[in-house]
Amino acid sequence: MTEEMDVWVSTAHAKINLGLKVIGRMSNGYHELETGFCFIEWNDQLEVSHDSVTTVHSEGLEIPVGKDNLIVRAAESFRRATGIRKHYRIHVRKNIPLGAGLGGGSADAAAILRILNKMEQTGLTDEQLAEIGAALGSDIPVLITGKTGIGTGTGTTLQFLPIQPRVWIVTVYPGFESNTAEAYANCMPTGLPDISLEKILTGYNPDEWRYLIDNDLEPAVIPRYPLIGNIKDQFYDMGAVFASMSGSGSSVFGFFEQEFVALDAYHYFVQDNYITNITRPGFKPDTGVYRK
Repeated sequence: MTEEMDVWVSTAHAKINLGLKVIGRMSNGYHELETGFCFIEWNDQLEVSHDSVTTVHSEGLEIPVGKDNLIVRAAESFRRATGIRKHYRIHVRKNIPLGAGLGGGSADAAAILRILNKMEQTGLTDEQLAEIGAALGSDIPVLITGKTGIGTGTGTTLQFLPIQPRVWIVTVYPGFESNTAEAYANCMPTGLPDISLEKILTGYNPDEWRYLIDNDLEPAVIPRYPLIGNIKDQFYDMGAVFASMSGSGSSVFGFFEQEFVALDAYHYFVQDNYITNITRPGFKPDTGVYRK
């Protein structure tokens, strides 16, 4: 198989936010944040080969595939940063909903940067890829690495910590998108927390997080989309030890200490026709790039 016929594959994993503290607004209009990142077993699969022009083809959930697609923009950013003049045919099996607070588009962009770095043997470090990605989306740097940690600043300054919860995680997409810009425009910054997120996530058990961790975007989002709050309440009614909206929504997740309780919750939402995911305790994403 020649280089032009090689197909390279990687998996793009969704993230959820463990707390999201909106500390304040910056002079540039962005918000200063503190948030935890971990991963769930909800993913897209990407295949990339060389072509005469860069195009995106998808199956599964529908996504826009034009030049404004984050995958195309990531490929173009890689080409500009490296001087590579080649183009790519990108095929996406899309499973992660967009506008769900799961970083689905950012995960795909991160995967493309990893794939192209391997395909073209450019040898860029994760830090260099993260620098390219940060200009496209604040979630991309952590999604490039596949490592859990805490993001500060705009979410792109990362401190990697072993904070993947050792609980069952059930994540529900309520069937509609939540607008990130609107969520931040309507949120009320709450200042520095009394207890640092690092201390909470590393020093307290998940069953204590309910009383210590907030997503500061929930008060801005839930009044517009009450179903998000209803799903969160349902998780607690079902025995979750912690539940929260992820990012700016619209997805909601619940932590369960017992497998059978998590499975009951999972099957309840599936039977109610919600797109739902269940993740094993201590899950670690595979960010490898492989020749097909």
